[in-house]
Amino acid sequence: MSEIIKPYKDSELGKKEQVAQMFDNISGNYDDLNRIISLGVDIKWRKKVIEIIGREHPKQILDIATGTGDLVMMMSKLKTDKIIGLDISAGMLEVGKQKIAKANLADKIEMIVGDSEEMPFDNDTFDAITVSFGVRNFANLDKGIREIARVLKPTGVLVILETSNPTRFPFKQGYKLYTNLFLPIVGRLFSKDKVAYSYLSESANSFPFGEAFNNILQKNGFTNTKYTPVTFGVATIYIARK
Repeated sequence: MSEIIKPYKDSELGKKEQVAQMFDNISGNYDDLNRIISLGVDIKWRKKVIEIIGREHPKQILDIATGTGDLVMMMSKLKTDKIIGLDISAGMLEVGKQKIAKANLADKIEMIVGDSEEMPFDNDTFDAITVSFGVRNFANLDKGIREIARVLKPTGVLVILETSNPTRFPFKQGYKLYTNLFLPIVGRLFSKDKVAYSYLSESANSFPFGEAFNNILQKNGFTNTKYTPVTFGVATIYIARK
């Protein structure tokens, strides 16, 4: 990406600090808004991610940019020793911790405040690492990918679910209308942070996807990378190994 997209254009804070602030601001109603904005289809995408992870029979799983913990809670059904959710937003994690406690999953899932570009884990720690709708929020994408490679075991797998742009008519035109018009309007109506969903829309539209993101993975320590667009290309699932 040539341009770094930030949530608050008038702020002097760096992207990392702005992203943490933004997600803290919207954490209270993020889950409900996310279901509305994605029309619930994001749950189906996450199930595909878990299918892929499940085939690996991982014992140690890390979910980066875990947010309110939707994916880690779904992964708790896998036969694992430990699942860690890491996020830069303490507000999002607090919501996630409450959900996890309510579901009696606190003994299986640990939620940690942390920076995806400087993670507090040893080299070659995890059998599987997931990131859902988080890599486009990295302040330094290359550094974040290299850090993921560092903490992933040589035999491990990385699975990323991220927004992408449909390339075929009429889905391309419809998606542009949806992200540029509908998403920011809903965000402004229902969120106390009036610019957050404009940022999410703008970052989704500008983030490299498909072969372009595959190349970024390969440049930063991964091989055997492949990608699969889902739902007409509005999101893509990437699978990579060290």
